[in-house]
Amino acid sequence: MMSPLFLLILLFSSLTVGFSGSGGDQNPFTPKAYAMRYWDKAIQNTLPKPSFLTSKASPLTAIQAAKYAKLAATNALTTRLPEFCSAAHLLCFPDITPNLSKRDKSQSFSGYEDGQNFTSYGIGGAGSVNNFKNYSDGFFNPGVNEFRSYSRSSGGGSETFTGYGEGTNVVEEGFNTYGKGSGGGTGEFTQYATNSNVPTLRFSSYGEGTGGRQESFSKYSDDSNAGDQTFSNYGKNAAGAVSEFDSYGNNSNVASSTFGSYGAGGAGQNETFTNYGINMNVPEENFNNYGARTTGGTQAFTNYRNQANVGDTSFSSYDKGSNQGAANFTSYGQSFNEGSDTFKGYAVNSTAAKAGFKEYGVNTTFKEYNKDGVSFSGYTNATTSSAHVSGNLAKKWVEPGKFFRESMLKEGTIMPMPDIKDKMPKRSFLPRSILTKLPFSTSELKRIFKASDESSMDKMIKDSMGECTRAPSAGETKRCVGSVEDMIDFATSVLGRDITVRSTENVNGSKKNVMVSKVKGINGGKVTKSVSCHQSLFPYLLYYCHSVPKVRVYEADLLDPNTKAKINHGVAICHLDTTAWSPTHGAFLALGSGPGKIEVCHWIFENDMTWTIAN
Repeated sequence: MMSPLFLLILLFSSLTVGFSGSGGDQNPFTPKAYAMRYWDKAIQNTLPKPSFLTSKASPLTAIQAAKYAKLAATNALTTRLPEFCSAAHLLCFPDITPNLSKRDKSQSFSGYEDGQNFTSYGIGGAGSVNNFKNYSDGFFNPGVNEFRSYSRSSGGGSETFTGYGEGTNVVEEGFNTYGKGSGGGTGEFTQYATNSNVPTLRFSSYGEGTGGRQESFSKYSDDSNAGDQTFSNYGKNAAGAVSEFDSYGNNSNVASSTFGSYGAGGAGQNETFTNYGINMNVPEENFNNYGARTTGGTQAFTNYRNQANVGDTSFSSYDKGSNQGAANFTSYGQSFNEGSDTFKGYAVNSTAAKAGFKEYGVNTTFKEYNKDGVSFSGYTNATTSSAHVSGNLAKKWVEPGKFFRESMLKEGTIMPMPDIKDKMPKRSFLPRSILTKLPFSTSELKRIFKASDESSMDKMIKDSMGECTRAPSAGETKRCVGSVEDMIDFATSVLGRDITVRSTENVNGSKKNVMVSKVKGINGGKVTKSVSCHQSLFPYLLYYCHSVPKVRVYEADLLDPNTKAKINHGVAICHLDTTAWSPTHGAFLALGSGPGKIEVCHWIFENDMTWTIAN
């Protein structure tokens, strides 16, 4: 027998009633309608409700919300997880099932965006011409992608793979083999997971066991954010091959990368690795071996983690036990901020005719260096490293415009705008009626969202929970919120009830120059308090909100510098007390100075927000 409440929900399910700022007519019993009424009750002003926040309210219908709340209360939500994730607009990783099993021989493939499993492409094609342009590029919340085989055991063909997973968000991607066992021909892989956000990437094999083949890999995970990456081997046991790897992880942020093997066990090949981890921020990198046990041919490694900022890196072996013509390493670890570097073996037990190492960077150790027949041009140790840290070099890894001084916020100023586009996956808040029934516990949330150990979902939950549960910094008040109501409660507890929330209007001007036009200081431009809220990577929409004392908040019209047309309305926050900030904070690397010596301003990025008093 149905409960009276459930019958009442059914009775009103076809009725609609308007709520100001709620984004349209709503059934009065939906979670979104309830959240809008909660706003009206908790906030004491008549300012419009901003769409950038109200649009994040749960999309569940009244009936769905009641059903899933009951499942959550009885610890049974996981039994209906796929339908719950879909209806509530959450980030959940589906099971992988094959969607496209095989494409053989001379074919062109312009795009594949299913976000699932691609088993094989172009296997065993002799003299084939294969073109694969895009796989899962920019796909919405792909979750997990798997590409098992491309051009395996082909002969004398010409193959091009243009893009895999470019611009995707929060993916776990695996590419098992490319061109394995192929003879002759050419293979070109242009880019893999470039401009991606928080990728977990695994690339198992590229060009293994090939013969007389010319291969190039242009970009791997460049311009990406964070991540846990593994590249198992490139050109292993190849014979007579010409291999080029141009760029790996360049301009990435806080990457954890392992490169297992490049060109090991080959014969008569010519190999070049141009850039690995250039301009990285706080990299954790492990490069296990390059060119071990090779015979004949030549090898060159141009740059390894140059211009990187601190980090912890390890290079295990270069040209170990080989017998070949030449092995050259041009530059390693020319960092502008000292990290922890270890290089364990260079040309050990090698009989290479010529081996050269030109530069090795700061704060480093160099073990097992074969001095016979090997030249070493330069070694910069930690005591002399400061001479190599120029101001211009220190600024390179910090995106232009990411931080600026308060004096820039005046009419007529032309300044660079960083990329303020939100790269997180689109998700919605949970209704409070469901959220309160879910335990805020790592182990329980892993169980509910079926996160296996060491998976991407496991990492997402652990990292966000760690940030949410850590002790607040000195003077900080913090809370993680998973519903509109919880965010309102926290903001009003800190700032009072006559408040509003602001964010930059759109992403126009990103990565370009903008002109500052009319500027307005909140609270009359006086020092104030705010509550800033930043997204966390989590199955449901979760914000890390914290009080920010001693700030000034500004709104500014932003113009196109050439046409003078208004393109955006930006919100900026200036932190006046930077005493507790780290000396290696990007703001000081970009602007100079140090903790407590200057104020630091930044724009509020898309879908981040700041609560202030209403004026």
